[in-house]
Amino acid sequence: MKNLLPLQPGVYYHIFNRGNNRENLFNENQNYLYFLQLYSSHIHPIADTFAYCLLPNHFHFLLRIKTTEEISISKSKNQHEFRPSQNFSNFFNGYTKAFNKIYQRSGSLFQDRFGRIPITSETHFIQLVFYIHFNPQKHGLVNDFRKWTWSSYQALCGNQPSKLARDEVIRWFGSVEQFENFHRSKVDDSAIRDFIGDE
Repeated sequence: MKNLLPLQPGVYYHIFNRGNNRENLFNENQNYLYFLQLYSSHIHPIADTFAYCLLPNHFHFLLRIKTTEEISISKSKNQHEFRPSQNFSNFFNGYTKAFNKIYQRSGSLFQDRFGRIPITSETHFIQLVFYIHFNPQKHGLVNDFRKWTWSSYQALCGNQPSKLARDEVIRWFGSVEQFENFHRSKVDDSAIRDFIGDE
């Protein structure tokens, strides 16, 4: 098992994982919806989310763990009790239990512990946003990744209410138009190989 460092407050991360033995994590629309619902409950309070994509057997998130000052911590608790990795563990365990119950399976759903790679530069942030959104097309699930239902692309282009940190993403690109134009290009995966992880 990988020796992964705990998530740190204030740090940007590429978070990813896949199904055990490359099995599906999502079999139908309700699975995707429930996964995002649990994400909202467990992760949204402790992280800002910039981009995501859910595919049948794996997922990607680009997020920043909030600082202890940004999180509402009751006065009875101290900052040392803020453990964002535990929020992710609770999230994945909750989803696994529900998935196993629905499909009458048992055992681990996810492969190993979830991957987390710190993102430290603006260039890598921008390229990773594209990489995450492009994933469904890369894996041959659609001809145009913009039409994939289970990614943040449409929400970031639009103006409907969203829990995504949309304004910050658009600032990184300069404007919605520049965001869309960048997504018409092709990013060389080798430029961000160290930040992609193992799919």
